[in-house]
Amino acid sequence: MTFLDDDRPKKPTAHEIGSDLSMLSVDELDARITLLRSEIERLGAEKDRKAAGRRAADSIFKS
Repeated sequence: MTFLDDDRPKKPTAHEIGSDLSMLSVDELDARITLLRSEIERLGAEKDRKAAGRRAADSIFKS
């Protein structure tokens, strides 16, 4: 039985900072860019959440 590449489950897209990009297709690069942009948004939302918590704590303790 022969398997075609399209029939195989695809590995989840992952990116390691500094990895070699030369062997990636344009579609793979686009997928990584999308992944990284989503992660940046997730990090920013968490940062905002933590900053709000810090501001709330500072306002209580500086009163």
